[in-house]
Amino acid sequence: MAISLSVVVLLAVILVVLIRGGSLKAGPAIVAVLFGFFLASSGMAPSIQRFLDSIASTINQINF
Repeated sequence: MAISLSVVVLLAVILVVLIRGGSLKAGPAIVAVLFGFFLASSGMAPSIQRFLDSIASTINQINF
């Protein structure tokens, strides 16, 4: 849950920066948010979640 919340916050910050910077207008941003919302309620959501969990796990295992 902590990783999901962190990713949501990170993506929200990136979205705000893109909108304020002028490289992303409000219309396409709303479409992207709605796409993500509806994608999360589709049958693909568990596969996407497993993929993102495996990426987070792989990054976590890297020793610097």
